[in-house]
Amino acid sequence: MTTDKELADLIFPDVSETIDDLEARYPARNLKEGAEVTRFAPSPTGFLHTGSLFTSMVCRKVATQTGGVFFIRLEDTDTKREVENSRTILFEQLKSFNIIPDEGYFGNEEKGLYGPYVQSKRADVYKVVIKHLIEIGRAYPCFCTPEELDEIRKEQEEAKLLTGYYGQFAKYRFISNDERKALIESGKPYVIRFKSLGNHVKKIKVHDLIHKDFDIAQNDLDIVIFKSDGLPTYHFAHVVDDHFMRTTTVIRGEEWIASLPIHLDLFEALGWEPPKYAHIPLILKLDEEGHKRKLSKRLDPEAAVSYFIEEGYPSEAVIMYLMTIANTNFEEWIFQHHFKDMDQFEFSFDKMSSDGSLFDINKLTFFSREILANYTKSEITDAILEYAKKYNKDLETLIENDRTYFEEIMNIERERDNPRKDYDKYSNIYDSVGFFYDEIYGDLISNPSILPFNHEKFSNSIIKEVLQALYDNINLPDEESDWFANIKKIGGSIGFAENNRAFKENPDLYKGVVADVAEILRITLTCRKNSPNLYYVMKVLGLERSKQRIAHMISLL
Repeated sequence: MTTDKELADLIFPDVSETIDDLEARYPARNLKEGAEVTRFAPSPTGFLHTGSLFTSMVCRKVATQTGGVFFIRLEDTDTKREVENSRTILFEQLKSFNIIPDEGYFGNEEKGLYGPYVQSKRADVYKVVIKHLIEIGRAYPCFCTPEELDEIRKEQEEAKLLTGYYGQFAKYRFISNDERKALIESGKPYVIRFKSLGNHVKKIKVHDLIHKDFDIAQNDLDIVIFKSDGLPTYHFAHVVDDHFMRTTTVIRGEEWIASLPIHLDLFEALGWEPPKYAHIPLILKLDEEGHKRKLSKRLDPEAAVSYFIEEGYPSEAVIMYLMTIANTNFEEWIFQHHFKDMDQFEFSFDKMSSDGSLFDINKLTFFSREILANYTKSEITDAILEYAKKYNKDLETLIENDRTYFEEIMNIERERDNPRKDYDKYSNIYDSVGFFYDEIYGDLISNPSILPFNHEKFSNSIIKEVLQALYDNINLPDEESDWFANIKKIGGSIGFAENNRAFKENPDLYKGVVADVAEILRITLTCRKNSPNLYYVMKVLGLERSKQRIAHMISLL
């Protein structure tokens, strides 16, 4: 009669290493007490999801603040779904948000003593463990064809039973080792299945760092752990890797809670202590009917991390926003610290909501404005130029043709205690500052239909009167207060009230208020109603160019 050991040797004749050999190859890490080892384990099957960026951010934060290790492991065993170049893109996108591992997969190379960090390169490790499971009677070859599996599923559905390969439905679980040997020697294709001893009718108690204690059904599925192509399945490979890479805390999306019994079952069968688990709530959106749903790569552009990169949100703002989702006390903390020193924030799983959080683009925009406002003129110019080189060649040309002039634009009301917050993302910069450049201004002004003058309030003749008075009398003193006093004087000279109160008390005495005069000037100089501080716009343009634009508008009217 064929023993389990003989069956294991038949299947893996070239595997001589043992579990003990692997334990020696991957010893316990020499870290201080309390240090956490976390990992982010993406699959190269498409774009980096915002939820994955969120998870990786938490992984890195937990490891860093405890003096532990954060590593990246590439889980590439699903070769059929792999997307070309996604490996490198995944790492580069993480890197752009400063999610850089201490060890593991670095795009085109691997660093660390617990590798390889790419699952497809770890076949020798998996074979040792699977051989061990066969030897102890906790794994077996399964020869089920797709047709046989279909028949099992249909039978279960008709009987309204849980579907899957388990119990009496695990057809090849109950044949003898002699029969298995004969089928293998005959060349019949097979996979290796884990032999579970559980019962889904029974419950096990589990503890989660976010969801705390709860009961969940035992695993009794005899899952595939080794495919016919010689690669392991996700469920098995990640258990083996987390053990031998000495992961202390597995942080992943809450959609994996349903798989937790399988993973705990594997750890128990192998006699290994499982890591702690933290299942992160989903990031949600509201649908058109006001119902919450998962952030969808099909419906929501912001589901892809590439969206934030291509739109030009500063990476600090995205991470800062995601941290408000991660910990309920972070927003108050970052306000107190004036949007700086984020690395000093102490993350806690106890402060993470167990409910999903709604994605809020407006809050992200708020953080983006705050971050950009606190850059120096040189820092923001560097960041915009880096973005422009990839996504906006026209903007790149503007900066490189005269960087000093561009910095002057960016510096409007920047070097002050409460800097202006004119910019929210890099993709808007070109349109926001284009009017400062005569060639772009010429294109804007040549299309009078885009000029937002209030023709219901003022006729062309009044607008021309205002512009002529400005052309004849405007100046550009060193102080903004003197400049605005001059604007009020010019407005008063042609029938505009100095303030709203005076206008409201005697509306028939005035054509409008000085704010109307300023708006007419703003539209003339910038072709828009909203712009940076008008006085500083004129300081950048200079008095002569400003008057030239006023004269040109008069000629158009």
